[in-house]
Amino acid sequence: MGLNLPIFLSYLIFFFISTPNPTSSVKLCNPVSCNGDVMGPIITFPFRLKNNQDIRCGYPGFDLSCNNQSQTILSLPNSGDFVVNWIDYSTQSIFISDPNSCLPTRIFDFSVIDSTFKPAPDKNYTLYNCTINWSVNETMNYHVVPVVCDGDYNSTILATPSRYSSQKIPPSCHLIPNVSIPLHVAYVEDWTGAVIGVEDLELVWNEPSGCKSCQQQRLYCGFKSDSGNETDCARPPSRGLPRSAKYGIIIGVGIPGLVCLIGIACYTCGKVRDFSLRRNLNTELSTAVMNQPPSVTVAGLDAPTIESYPKTILGESRRLPKPNDNTCPICLSEYQSKETLRSIPECNHYFHASCLDEWLKLNGTCPLCRNSPESMSVSPCSSMSSTFSASSSA
Repeated sequence: MGLNLPIFLSYLIFFFISTPNPTSSVKLCNPVSCNGDVMGPIITFPFRLKNNQDIRCGYPGFDLSCNNQSQTILSLPNSGDFVVNWIDYSTQSIFISDPNSCLPTRIFDFSVIDSTFKPAPDKNYTLYNCTINWSVNETMNYHVVPVVCDGDYNSTILATPSRYSSQKIPPSCHLIPNVSIPLHVAYVEDWTGAVIGVEDLELVWNEPSGCKSCQQQRLYCGFKSDSGNETDCARPPSRGLPRSAKYGIIIGVGIPGLVCLIGIACYTCGKVRDFSLRRNLNTELSTAVMNQPPSVTVAGLDAPTIESYPKTILGESRRLPKPNDNTCPICLSEYQSKETLRSIPECNHYFHASCLDEWLKLNGTCPLCRNSPESMSVSPCSSMSSTFSASSSA
């Protein structure tokens, strides 16, 4: 099973690479901005930056452009150019202001007719024209804010949410009829602690309607095909390595690394198995000795007798009289060159000299054929495996 795991993983990765993305046909375009950094509004579908992106990167009526000051510009058919300060794709809102920072000069002819946008429904403000200047702090009691020009917060144009327009009108002011704007106001404090109204015009869009759900799922919206206006969701375009390069890294580095880990695991398992077999053999040998019939006396041999058994120093070829006897039956380790072996003359079985010496000090029989030296015949024993099996089953 371990040897088949790399092959299985290779097939699995190939499956993911070859499986088509259900939204792979969606036209994907990288987000862009006019000033090239995150400080400006990020332009992505349904918006398109003219002269910078392909025409299929944006929905009809959502073209934007850049001016010579790297500002993002929205051109309304009946109101002219406005600076785009922020785009909220999750609520489908766009916030715009006058390029010259003088909103009062733009409010009397402001219109979204013939555009794809509408005024934000909850940001409708009614306007007043006053004969004196009103500061922000002075107008808070009347629920009005000054519509400022070029940072001058002392203004004669005041705005109030249309829901408050029926309340008391500020002194020295009169209502400007038939004029309202979708004003977005955020209050901040300047260095003096005075409250200042930061103003934008907030517009919304409804088409394409499917893009809102894509944004809420953190997916990318785009045209479903190369023709028509049907849209669909897809994963955001990657700004890092191409997907093919990522898969190449996974295959080129991950698979060889996994094979190495599997090889190390197999080597470790082999060592554990050898240790287990050696321990089991020692246990079986000990059990066999303990289970000898009472009539058989098991006693070790004395040192002179052990030393009388012939020794052999293996050469580089590690060749023995019996070619198949290349492993010590006691420790289960392969014989290496320059090692000293000792054999029992009567049965011609070889062992490591140190292994056999320790054995014969405790047992007077051959570890394989279990015959004591004085009872062995001159003829050699049968093969190692058959002799051991016969002795174990006896």
